[in-house]
Amino acid sequence: MSRNRVLYVIKLSRRHLKTLFMFSLPMLFGNILQSLNGTINSIWVGKFLGEAALTAASNGNIIMFFLISSIFGVTMAATIMIGQNIGAGDVAETKRVVGTSAVFFLVLAFAIGIIGFLSAPWILHVLNTPAESVDMAITYTRIIFAGMPFLYGYNYIMTVMRGAGDSKTPFYFLIVSVVLDVLLNPLLIFGWGPIPAMGIGGSATATLIAQGISFVLILIYLYRVKYFLRITSSELHLLRFDWKIIWTLIRKGVPMGLQMIAVSTSAIALMNLINGYGTVAAAAYTAANNLSSYVQMPAMALGAAVSSFAAQNIGAGRWDRVRMTTWIGIVYNFVLTGGAVVLIYMFNRQALLMFLPSTGGALELGMRINLITLWSFVIFGVTNVITGVVRSTGSVMIPLLITIISLWGIRIPLAYAFVDEYGLDAVWWSFPVGFAISAVAVIFYYAFGKWKQASMGEGIQGVKPAEDKG
Repeated sequence: MSRNRVLYVIKLSRRHLKTLFMFSLPMLFGNILQSLNGTINSIWVGKFLGEAALTAASNGNIIMFFLISSIFGVTMAATIMIGQNIGAGDVAETKRVVGTSAVFFLVLAFAIGIIGFLSAPWILHVLNTPAESVDMAITYTRIIFAGMPFLYGYNYIMTVMRGAGDSKTPFYFLIVSVVLDVLLNPLLIFGWGPIPAMGIGGSATATLIAQGISFVLILIYLYRVKYFLRITSSELHLLRFDWKIIWTLIRKGVPMGLQMIAVSTSAIALMNLINGYGTVAAAAYTAANNLSSYVQMPAMALGAAVSSFAAQNIGAGRWDRVRMTTWIGIVYNFVLTGGAVVLIYMFNRQALLMFLPSTGGALELGMRINLITLWSFVIFGVTNVITGVVRSTGSVMIPLLITIISLWGIRIPLAYAFVDEYGLDAVWWSFPVGFAISAVAVIFYYAFGKWKQASMGEGIQGVKPAEDKG
Protein backbone atom coordinates (compact mmCIF):
# COMPACT_ATOMS: atom_id res chain seq x y z
CA MET A 1 0.00 0.00 0.00
CA SER A 2 1.41 3.39 -1.01
CA ARG A 3 2.18 6.12 1.51
CA ASN A 4 -0.59 8.33 0.09
CA ARG A 5 -3.06 5.46 0.37
CA VAL A 6 -2.09 4.87 4.02
CA LEU A 7 -2.51 8.58 4.84
CA TYR A 8 -5.88 8.58 3.10
CA VAL A 9 -7.09 5.57 5.11
CA ILE A 10 -5.91 7.16 8.39
CA LYS A 11 -7.64 10.43 7.58
CA LEU A 12 -10.82 8.62 6.53
CA SER A 13 -10.75 6.49 9.70
CA ARG A 14 -10.49 9.54 11.95
CA ARG A 15 -13.32 11.31 10.16
CA HIS A 16 -15.49 8.18 10.17
CA LEU A 17 -14.71 7.61 13.86
CA LYS A 18 -15.91 11.11 14.76
CA THR A 19 -18.96 11.02 12.47
CA LEU A 20 -20.19 7.66 13.76
CA PHE A 21 -19.64 8.79 17.34
CA MET A 22 -21.58 12.03 16.86
CA PHE A 23 -24.40 10.17 15.11
CA SER A 24 -24.52 7.47 17.82
CA LEU A 25 -24.38 9.88 20.75
CA PRO A 26 -27.98 11.22 20.56
CA MET A 27 -29.22 7.66 20.09
CA LEU A 28 -27.25 6.50 23.12
CA PHE A 29 -28.46 9.42 25.25
CA GLY A 30 -31.98 8.76 23.99
CA ASN A 31 -31.79 5.13 25.09
CA ILE A 32 -30.38 6.20 28.45
CA LEU A 33 -33.16 8.75 28.87
CA GLN A 34 -35.80 6.13 28.12
CA SER A 35 -34.24 3.73 30.60
CA LEU A 36 -33.91 6.50 33.18
CA ASN A 37 -37.55 7.30 32.63
CA GLY A 38 -38.49 3.66 33.20
CA THR A 39 -36.24 3.54 36.25
CA ILE A 40 -37.84 6.60 37.85
CA ASN A 41 -41.29 5.22 37.15
CA SER A 42 -40.26 1.88 38.69
CA ILE A 43 -39.01 3.69 41.78
CA TRP A 44 -42.36 5.46 42.23
CA VAL A 45 -44.28 2.23 41.70
CA GLY A 46 -41.99 -0.10 43.66
CA LYS A 47 -41.29 2.15 46.64
CA PHE A 48 -44.77 3.57 47.11
CA LEU A 49 -47.18 1.02 45.64
CA GLY A 50 -45.31 -2.15 46.64
CA GLU A 51 -43.68 -5.23 45.11
CA ALA A 52 -46.97 -6.49 43.62
CA ALA A 53 -47.39 -3.22 41.72
CA LEU A 54 -43.76 -3.33 40.56
CA THR A 55 -44.29 -6.86 39.25
CA ALA A 56 -47.47 -5.71 37.49
CA ALA A 57 -45.63 -2.84 35.80
CA SER A 58 -42.76 -5.18 34.86
CA ASN A 59 -45.13 -7.61 33.17
CA GLY A 60 -46.77 -4.70 31.35
CA ASN A 61 -43.39 -3.35 30.23
CA ILE A 62 -42.40 -6.75 28.86
CA ILE A 63 -45.54 -6.64 26.73
CA MET A 64 -44.67 -3.11 25.58
CA PHE A 65 -41.18 -4.32 24.62
CA PHE A 66 -42.85 -7.09 22.63
CA LEU A 67 -45.02 -4.50 20.84
CA ILE A 68 -42.00 -2.39 19.92
CA SER A 69 -40.22 -5.57 18.83
CA SER A 70 -43.13 -6.50 16.59
CA ILE A 71 -42.54 -3.42 14.42
CA PHE A 72 -38.76 -3.35 14.81
CA GLY A 73 -38.21 -5.27 11.59
CA VAL A 74 -40.43 -3.02 9.49
CA THR A 75 -38.84 0.12 10.97
CA MET A 76 -35.36 -1.24 10.26
CA ALA A 77 -36.33 -2.20 6.72
CA ALA A 78 -37.67 1.33 6.19
CA THR A 79 -34.50 2.81 7.72
CA ILE A 80 -32.29 0.76 5.40
CA MET A 81 -34.36 1.57 2.31
CA ILE A 82 -34.30 5.28 3.18
CA GLY A 83 -30.57 5.19 3.95
CA GLN A 84 -29.63 3.37 0.75
CA ASN A 85 -31.71 5.72 -1.40
CA ILE A 86 -30.35 8.81 0.37
CA GLY A 87 -26.83 7.47 -0.18
CA ALA A 88 -27.66 7.03 -3.86
CA GLY A 89 -29.10 10.57 -4.05
CA ASP A 90 -32.62 9.38 -4.98
CA VAL A 91 -34.96 11.65 -2.96
CA ALA A 92 -38.04 10.80 -5.06
CA GLU A 93 -37.72 7.09 -4.28
CA THR A 94 -37.09 7.94 -0.63
CA LYS A 95 -40.38 9.85 -0.46
CA ARG A 96 -42.22 6.89 -1.97
CA VAL A 97 -40.87 4.75 0.87
CA VAL A 98 -41.83 7.39 3.45
CA GLY A 99 -45.41 7.75 2.17
CA THR A 100 -46.17 4.04 1.92
CA SER A 101 -44.56 3.09 5.22
CA ALA A 102 -46.42 5.92 7.03
CA VAL A 103 -49.79 4.46 6.00
CA PHE A 104 -48.58 0.95 6.81
CA PHE A 105 -47.52 1.96 10.34
CA LEU A 106 -50.78 3.79 10.99
CA VAL A 107 -52.84 0.71 10.17
CA LEU A 108 -50.56 -1.52 12.29
CA ALA A 109 -50.75 0.82 15.28
CA PHE A 110 -54.54 0.88 15.45
CA ALA A 111 -54.91 -2.85 14.78
CA ILE A 112 -52.43 -3.87 17.49
CA GLY A 113 -53.82 -1.32 19.95
CA ILE A 114 -57.40 -2.62 19.63
CA ILE A 115 -56.46 -6.31 19.69
CA GLY A 116 -54.12 -5.83 22.65
CA PHE A 117 -56.63 -3.83 24.68
CA LEU A 118 -59.23 -6.57 24.33
CA SER A 119 -56.86 -9.49 24.97
CA ALA A 120 -54.82 -8.01 27.87
CA PRO A 121 -56.20 -10.44 30.53
CA TRP A 122 -55.36 -13.46 28.36
CA ILE A 123 -51.85 -12.14 27.62
CA LEU A 124 -51.14 -11.66 31.32
CA HIS A 125 -52.45 -15.15 32.06
CA VAL A 126 -49.98 -16.55 29.51
CA LEU A 127 -47.25 -14.58 31.29
CA ASN A 128 -48.15 -16.38 34.54
CA THR A 129 -48.50 -13.02 36.30
CA PRO A 130 -48.75 -13.51 40.10
CA ALA A 131 -52.37 -13.41 41.31
CA GLU A 132 -51.80 -10.38 43.56
CA SER A 133 -50.55 -8.38 40.56
CA VAL A 134 -53.09 -9.39 37.87
CA ASP A 135 -55.71 -6.65 38.31
CA MET A 136 -53.10 -3.88 38.42
CA ALA A 137 -51.30 -5.40 35.42
CA ILE A 138 -54.52 -5.44 33.36
CA THR A 139 -55.10 -1.75 34.08
CA TYR A 140 -51.50 -0.83 33.25
CA THR A 141 -51.35 -2.94 30.08
CA ARG A 142 -54.64 -1.70 28.61
CA ILE A 143 -53.53 1.92 28.91
CA ILE A 144 -50.25 1.01 27.20
CA PHE A 145 -52.20 -0.56 24.32
CA ALA A 146 -54.39 2.54 24.02
CA GLY A 147 -51.24 4.57 23.39
CA MET A 148 -50.03 2.45 20.46
CA PRO A 149 -50.72 5.08 17.75
CA PHE A 150 -48.50 7.58 19.59
CA LEU A 151 -45.79 5.03 20.36
CA TYR A 152 -45.64 3.70 16.79
CA GLY A 153 -46.01 7.17 15.28
CA TYR A 154 -43.05 8.61 17.14
CA ASN A 155 -40.91 5.54 16.42
CA TYR A 156 -41.76 5.82 12.73
CA ILE A 157 -40.74 9.48 12.49
CA MET A 158 -37.54 8.64 14.34
CA THR A 159 -36.91 5.89 11.77
CA VAL A 160 -37.28 8.28 8.83
CA MET A 161 -35.00 10.93 10.31
CA ARG A 162 -32.29 8.47 11.34
CA GLY A 163 -32.39 6.82 7.94
CA ALA A 164 -31.79 10.27 6.43
CA GLY A 165 -28.82 10.83 8.78
CA ASP A 166 -30.43 12.99 11.51
CA SER A 167 -30.29 11.50 15.00
CA LYS A 168 -30.31 14.80 16.93
CA THR A 169 -33.83 16.09 16.24
CA PRO A 170 -35.66 12.94 17.47
CA PHE A 171 -33.53 13.12 20.62
CA TYR A 172 -34.72 16.65 21.43
CA PHE A 173 -38.36 15.58 21.28
CA LEU A 174 -37.58 12.48 23.30
CA ILE A 175 -36.34 14.81 26.04
CA VAL A 176 -39.76 16.50 26.00
CA SER A 177 -41.50 13.12 26.32
CA VAL A 178 -39.31 11.93 29.18
CA VAL A 179 -39.58 15.17 31.17
CA LEU A 180 -43.37 15.12 30.83
CA ASP A 181 -43.53 11.46 31.85
CA VAL A 182 -41.34 12.02 34.92
CA LEU A 183 -43.40 15.04 36.03
CA LEU A 184 -46.79 13.43 35.40
CA ASN A 185 -46.04 10.09 37.09
CA PRO A 186 -46.31 11.17 40.75
CA LEU A 187 -49.09 13.61 39.89
CA LEU A 188 -51.31 10.93 38.36
CA ILE A 189 -50.27 8.09 40.70
CA PHE A 190 -51.07 9.97 43.91
CA GLY A 191 -53.44 12.69 42.63
CA TRP A 192 -53.44 16.37 43.48
CA GLY A 193 -56.32 18.81 43.87
CA PRO A 194 -59.03 17.95 41.31
CA ILE A 195 -56.81 15.22 39.78
CA PRO A 196 -57.80 11.84 41.30
CA ALA A 197 -55.24 9.28 42.50
CA MET A 198 -55.00 6.64 39.75
CA GLY A 199 -52.42 4.31 41.31
CA ILE A 200 -50.54 2.18 38.81
CA GLY A 201 -52.94 3.33 36.08
CA GLY A 202 -51.57 6.83 36.60
CA SER A 203 -48.07 5.67 35.71
CA ALA A 204 -49.25 4.22 32.38
CA THR A 205 -51.43 7.27 31.67
CA ALA A 206 -48.48 9.58 32.23
CA THR A 207 -46.54 7.65 29.59
CA LEU A 208 -49.47 7.81 27.15
CA ILE A 209 -49.88 11.59 27.55
CA ALA A 210 -46.14 12.25 27.26
CA GLN A 211 -45.79 10.18 24.09
CA GLY A 212 -48.87 11.77 22.54
CA ILE A 213 -47.66 15.32 23.11
CA SER A 214 -44.16 14.53 21.86
CA PHE A 215 -45.56 12.89 18.70
CA VAL A 216 -47.75 15.89 17.87
CA LEU A 217 -44.93 18.36 18.53
CA ILE A 218 -42.43 16.60 16.26
CA LEU A 219 -45.04 16.48 13.47
CA ILE A 220 -45.61 20.23 13.82
CA TYR A 221 -41.85 20.83 13.81
CA LEU A 222 -41.27 18.84 10.59
CA TYR A 223 -43.77 20.95 8.68
CA ARG A 224 -42.73 24.28 10.18
CA VAL A 225 -39.08 23.77 9.15
CA LYS A 226 -40.15 22.24 5.79
CA TYR A 227 -38.21 19.03 6.37
CA PHE A 228 -37.17 17.66 2.99
CA LEU A 229 -38.82 14.24 3.50
CA ARG A 230 -42.18 15.59 4.68
CA ILE A 231 -45.22 14.74 2.56
CA THR A 232 -46.58 18.02 1.14
CA SER A 233 -50.13 18.73 -0.03
CA SER A 234 -49.06 18.09 -3.63
CA GLU A 235 -47.63 14.69 -2.64
CA LEU A 236 -50.64 13.21 -0.84
CA HIS A 237 -50.83 10.59 -3.57
CA LEU A 238 -47.72 9.05 -1.97
CA LEU A 239 -49.79 8.18 1.12
CA ARG A 240 -50.99 4.90 -0.31
CA PHE A 241 -50.26 1.21 -0.31
CA ASP A 242 -47.45 0.87 -2.84
CA TRP A 243 -47.39 -2.92 -2.84
CA LYS A 244 -43.87 -3.17 -4.23
CA ILE A 245 -42.53 -1.18 -1.26
CA ILE A 246 -44.81 -2.94 1.21
CA TRP A 247 -43.62 -6.31 -0.08
CA THR A 248 -40.01 -5.24 0.50
CA LEU A 249 -40.87 -3.96 3.98
CA ILE A 250 -42.55 -7.27 4.80
CA ARG A 251 -40.04 -9.54 3.06
CA LYS A 252 -37.05 -7.90 4.76
CA GLY A 253 -38.80 -6.54 7.84
CA VAL A 254 -40.56 -9.69 9.03
CA PRO A 255 -37.32 -11.68 9.56
CA MET A 256 -35.80 -8.72 11.45
CA GLY A 257 -39.03 -8.36 13.41
CA LEU A 258 -39.06 -12.08 14.17
CA GLN A 259 -35.51 -11.67 15.46
CA MET A 260 -36.70 -9.10 18.01
CA ILE A 261 -39.82 -11.12 18.74
CA ALA A 262 -37.57 -14.10 19.49
CA VAL A 263 -35.76 -11.87 22.00
CA SER A 264 -38.95 -10.53 23.59
CA THR A 265 -40.70 -13.92 23.74
CA SER A 266 -37.60 -15.41 25.35
CA ALA A 267 -37.87 -12.64 27.97
CA ILE A 268 -41.52 -13.61 28.45
CA ALA A 269 -40.53 -17.29 28.83
CA LEU A 270 -37.93 -16.38 31.45
CA MET A 271 -40.39 -14.10 33.25
CA ASN A 272 -42.90 -16.94 33.27
CA LEU A 273 -40.29 -19.22 34.86
CA ILE A 274 -39.18 -16.61 37.41
CA ASN A 275 -42.77 -15.65 38.30
CA GLY A 276 -43.24 -19.25 39.42
CA TYR A 277 -40.68 -18.65 42.19
CA GLY A 278 -42.75 -15.87 43.75
CA THR A 279 -42.82 -12.10 44.10
CA VAL A 280 -39.36 -11.79 45.68
CA ALA A 281 -37.65 -13.51 42.74
CA ALA A 282 -39.74 -11.53 40.22
CA ALA A 283 -38.95 -8.22 41.96
CA ALA A 284 -35.21 -9.02 42.12
CA TYR A 285 -35.15 -9.88 38.43
CA THR A 286 -37.14 -6.75 37.57
CA ALA A 287 -34.69 -4.56 39.48
CA ALA A 288 -31.65 -6.24 37.90
CA ASN A 289 -33.32 -5.97 34.51
CA ASN A 290 -33.74 -2.22 35.01
CA LEU A 291 -29.98 -1.91 35.51
CA SER A 292 -29.05 -4.24 32.65
CA SER A 293 -31.16 -2.08 30.35
CA TYR A 294 -28.59 0.68 30.87
CA VAL A 295 -25.76 -1.69 30.02
CA GLN A 296 -27.49 -2.62 26.76
CA MET A 297 -27.99 1.00 25.72
CA PRO A 298 -24.61 1.54 23.99
CA ALA A 299 -24.95 -1.71 22.05
CA MET A 300 -28.49 -0.90 20.94
CA ALA A 301 -27.52 2.62 19.88
CA LEU A 302 -24.45 1.40 18.03
CA GLY A 303 -26.40 -1.37 16.28
CA ALA A 304 -28.94 1.15 14.97
CA ALA A 305 -26.24 3.69 14.08
CA VAL A 306 -24.06 1.28 12.09
CA SER A 307 -27.16 0.09 10.17
CA SER A 308 -27.96 3.65 9.08
CA PHE A 309 -24.31 4.42 8.29
CA ALA A 310 -23.68 1.20 6.41
CA ALA A 311 -26.94 1.55 4.42
CA GLN A 312 -26.00 5.03 3.19
CA ASN A 313 -22.49 3.90 2.25
CA ILE A 314 -23.86 0.85 0.45
CA GLY A 315 -26.15 3.16 -1.50
CA ALA A 316 -23.10 5.25 -2.42
CA GLY A 317 -21.00 2.14 -3.21
CA ARG A 318 -18.47 2.83 -0.41
CA TRP A 319 -17.76 -0.68 0.88
CA ASP A 320 -14.49 0.47 2.41
CA ARG A 321 -16.52 2.62 4.79
CA VAL A 322 -18.90 -0.27 5.52
CA ARG A 323 -15.97 -2.38 6.77
CA MET A 324 -14.62 0.57 8.74
CA THR A 325 -18.03 1.11 10.33
CA THR A 326 -17.99 -2.47 11.64
CA TRP A 327 -14.63 -2.18 13.38
CA ILE A 328 -15.29 1.27 14.80
CA GLY A 329 -18.65 0.07 16.16
CA ILE A 330 -17.00 -2.90 17.89
CA VAL A 331 -14.34 -0.70 19.49
CA TYR A 332 -16.97 1.73 20.75
CA ASN A 333 -18.96 -1.19 22.16
CA PHE A 334 -16.03 -2.42 24.26
CA VAL A 335 -15.42 1.08 25.62
CA LEU A 336 -19.03 2.13 26.28
CA THR A 337 -20.68 -1.16 27.25
CA GLY A 338 -17.63 -2.30 29.23
CA GLY A 339 -17.57 1.03 31.05
CA ALA A 340 -21.24 0.71 32.00
CA VAL A 341 -20.66 -2.83 33.35
CA VAL A 342 -17.73 -1.68 35.51
CA LEU A 343 -19.72 1.26 36.86
CA ILE A 344 -22.66 -0.88 37.96
CA TYR A 345 -20.36 -3.49 39.51
CA MET A 346 -18.76 -0.72 41.59
CA PHE A 347 -22.15 0.37 42.96
CA ASN A 348 -24.12 -2.86 42.72
CA ARG A 349 -25.89 -2.74 46.09
CA GLN A 350 -26.54 1.00 46.00
CA ALA A 351 -28.02 0.80 42.52
CA LEU A 352 -30.40 -2.03 43.44
CA LEU A 353 -31.50 -0.21 46.58
CA MET A 354 -33.20 2.32 44.31
CA PHE A 355 -35.79 -0.35 43.50
CA LEU A 356 -35.71 -2.83 46.37
CA PRO A 357 -35.98 -2.76 50.16
CA SER A 358 -32.83 -3.65 52.12
CA THR A 359 -34.59 -6.63 53.72
CA GLY A 360 -36.59 -9.54 52.37
CA GLY A 361 -34.04 -11.32 50.18
CA ALA A 362 -34.71 -9.56 46.87
CA LEU A 363 -31.66 -7.28 47.22
CA GLU A 364 -29.16 -10.11 47.65
CA LEU A 365 -30.71 -12.07 44.81
CA GLY A 366 -30.55 -9.01 42.56
CA MET A 367 -26.84 -8.59 43.31
CA ARG A 368 -26.19 -12.21 42.33
CA ILE A 369 -28.12 -11.76 39.08
CA ASN A 370 -25.92 -8.78 38.18
CA LEU A 371 -22.73 -10.62 39.12
CA ILE A 372 -23.48 -13.50 36.76
CA THR A 373 -25.12 -11.71 33.82
CA LEU A 374 -23.87 -8.13 33.41
CA TRP A 375 -20.42 -8.77 31.93
CA SER A 376 -21.89 -10.89 29.14
CA PHE A 377 -23.65 -7.86 27.66
CA VAL A 378 -20.28 -6.81 26.21
CA ILE A 379 -20.46 -9.98 24.09
CA PHE A 380 -24.05 -9.12 23.20
CA GLY A 381 -22.81 -5.72 22.00
CA VAL A 382 -20.35 -7.27 19.53
CA THR A 383 -23.18 -9.38 18.09
CA ASN A 384 -25.45 -6.36 17.83
CA VAL A 385 -22.92 -4.22 15.96
CA ILE A 386 -22.05 -6.93 13.42
CA THR A 387 -25.72 -7.81 12.92
CA GLY A 388 -26.47 -4.12 12.34
CA VAL A 389 -23.95 -3.96 9.50
CA VAL A 390 -25.02 -7.28 7.97
CA ARG A 391 -28.72 -6.40 7.87
CA SER A 392 -27.98 -3.04 6.17
CA THR A 393 -27.47 -4.98 2.92
CA GLY A 394 -30.80 -6.78 3.25
CA SER A 395 -29.31 -10.00 4.61
CA VAL A 396 -31.82 -10.91 7.31
CA MET A 397 -32.41 -14.68 7.38
CA ILE A 398 -29.10 -15.89 8.84
CA PRO A 399 -29.13 -13.37 11.74
CA LEU A 400 -32.71 -14.49 12.45
CA LEU A 401 -31.71 -18.16 12.55
CA ILE A 402 -28.72 -17.41 14.80
CA THR A 403 -30.95 -15.50 17.22
CA ILE A 404 -33.62 -18.21 17.35
CA ILE A 405 -31.08 -20.99 17.89
CA SER A 406 -29.12 -19.12 20.59
CA LEU A 407 -32.28 -18.16 22.50
CA TRP A 408 -34.80 -20.92 21.91
CA GLY A 409 -32.32 -23.68 21.14
CA ILE A 410 -29.88 -22.88 23.96
CA ARG A 411 -30.79 -20.20 26.53
CA ILE A 412 -34.42 -21.12 27.29
CA PRO A 413 -33.86 -24.92 27.28
CA LEU A 414 -30.82 -24.49 29.57
CA ALA A 415 -32.80 -22.38 32.03
CA TYR A 416 -35.79 -24.73 32.15
CA ALA A 417 -33.76 -27.96 32.11
CA PHE A 418 -31.41 -27.08 34.97
CA VAL A 419 -33.50 -24.81 37.20
CA ASP A 420 -34.71 -27.72 39.32
CA GLU A 421 -31.17 -28.95 39.93
CA TYR A 422 -29.28 -25.64 40.26
CA GLY A 423 -32.09 -23.22 41.15
CA LEU A 424 -32.38 -19.79 39.58
CA ASP A 425 -28.62 -19.71 38.90
CA ALA A 426 -29.43 -21.83 35.84
CA VAL A 427 -31.52 -18.93 34.52
CA TRP A 428 -28.80 -16.34 35.17
CA TRP A 429 -26.01 -18.44 33.57
CA SER A 430 -28.11 -18.98 30.46
CA PHE A 431 -27.40 -15.33 29.56
CA PRO A 432 -23.61 -15.51 29.03
CA VAL A 433 -23.84 -18.97 27.42
CA GLY A 434 -26.45 -17.79 24.90
CA PHE A 435 -24.63 -14.52 24.16
CA ALA A 436 -21.30 -16.29 23.56
CA ILE A 437 -22.70 -18.84 21.11
CA SER A 438 -24.58 -16.14 19.21
CA ALA A 439 -21.45 -13.96 18.93
CA VAL A 440 -19.33 -16.81 17.55
CA ALA A 441 -21.97 -17.62 14.92
CA VAL A 442 -22.41 -13.98 13.81
CA ILE A 443 -18.64 -13.39 13.54
CA PHE A 444 -18.30 -16.53 11.41
CA TYR A 445 -21.09 -15.37 9.09
CA TYR A 446 -19.58 -11.89 8.78
CA ALA A 447 -16.19 -13.35 7.86
CA PHE A 448 -17.30 -16.13 5.50
CA GLY A 449 -20.98 -15.59 4.61
CA LYS A 450 -22.47 -14.07 1.47
CA TRP A 451 -24.22 -11.16 3.18
CA LYS A 452 -22.64 -8.60 0.83
CA GLN A 453 -24.53 -10.08 -2.11
CA ALA A 454 -27.93 -9.43 -0.48
CA SER A 455 -30.28 -6.72 -1.75
CA MET A 456 -33.24 -4.74 -0.42
CA GLY A 457 -35.02 -5.13 -3.76
CA GLU A 458 -35.90 -2.97 -6.74
CA GLY A 459 -35.24 0.76 -6.66
CA ILE A 460 -32.12 0.57 -4.51
CA GLN A 461 -29.10 2.02 -6.23
CA GLY A 462 -26.37 0.44 -4.12
CA VAL A 463 -23.10 -0.69 -5.70
CA LYS A 464 -21.94 -4.26 -5.12
CA PRO A 465 -18.55 -5.07 -3.53
CA ALA A 466 -16.95 -5.83 -6.88
CA GLU A 467 -17.26 -2.11 -7.69
CA ASP A 468 -15.85 -1.04 -4.34
CA LYS A 469 -14.63 2.54 -4.47
CA GLY A 470 -11.38 3.25 -2.78
